Amino acid sequence: MVPFDKLDQITRRFEFLEAKLSTGAAPAEIAALSREYADLKPVAAEIAAYARALDDLAEAEAMLSDPEMKALAEEELPRLRARIPEMEQALRLALLPKDAADARPAILEIRPGTGGEEASLFAGDLARMYQRYAESQGWRFEVLEQQLSDLGGIKEFTAHVQGEGVFARLKYEAGTHRVQRVPETEAGGRIHTSAATVAVLPEAEEVDIDIPATDIRIDTMRASGAGGQHVNTTDSAVRITHIPTGIVVTSSEKSQHQNRAIAMQVLRARLYEQERDKAASARAADRKAQVGSGDRSERIRTYNFPQGRMTDHRINLTLYALPQIMAGDLTEVIDALIAHDQAARLAEMEG
Repeated sequence: MVPFDKLDQITRRFEFLEAKLSTGAAPAEIAALSREYADLKPVAAEIAAYARALDDLAEAEAMLSDPEMKALAEEELPRLRARIPEMEQALRLALLPKDAADARPAILEIRPGTGGEEASLFAGDLARMYQRYAESQGWRFEVLEQQLSDLGGIKEFTAHVQGEGVFARLKYEAGTHRVQRVPETEAGGRIHTSAATVAVLPEAEEVDIDIPATDIRIDTMRASGAGGQHVNTTDSAVRITHIPTGIVVTSSEKSQHQNRAIAMQVLRARLYEQERDKAASARAADRKAQVGSGDRSERIRTYNFPQGRMTDHRINLTLYALPQIMAGDLTEVIDALIAHDQAARLAEMEG
């Protein structure tokens, strides 16, 4: 178990932050102190609950020596002793290092992979699945860019998702999603396999990523194609090329000014994720498997329509609830991925 002096340090730090924020911290400090306070609050609550459970146990054990209280103590002790390991586990989980990006909004990007028009239709199904999931979580889901295929599928899709714990939950969705089904375009009734890729990028703040004006080239062009979300005939579409990395971002919304802001937002998110990937690769060089690594080449999940099942290959989870999942019910899948990730990190931390 975690040493008591470390738990005491955390509690004292939390109490200091609480006092500092209530008595009026300097304006320049408030944002940083508030973030640290919010991070420590659930940890401090677990420490307090664990301390109370230990006190209750000690009190019950002391009652054994009192003839009048012995029977009551013997009745209570099994329950109190059983609670301690559960609370220790909850405390270990609370003490796991947090991903600094977990509380951030996310940029969600979906693109068809192998499979032609069927892959585009599946990409559209995934976009609707995530939109419904976001709505069920009370998150704001804003489509930034959407290019439709001839049959109403998606060639490219970018959305901005805002709300509590967005990146913490959506980050496990990054990777290659495979579908097995009979396409609407298939006359012979044969099952086809196609794929779509999902990228989930934590939104970067301007202070995270400095992009000098000399590092970008901005081109304006006429919005076109089956279905940018707001197709028009003005020269409003914007394409930004980040010269050092070759990353290209486009946006074709209503106004050129709005497009420039959206494209820069997406570009910052991609560069921020690139920096995070470099750091994660350096930290996890000797780790064989990493749930939620965001490796877009890795097939993470299969959606088998004839059998009504979804299989997440990272944790060998199979659910026969495909209609509900495609309707946005992703809670069970994401909860399982989080639990698996926490168990792996606990084993790594304690091993």
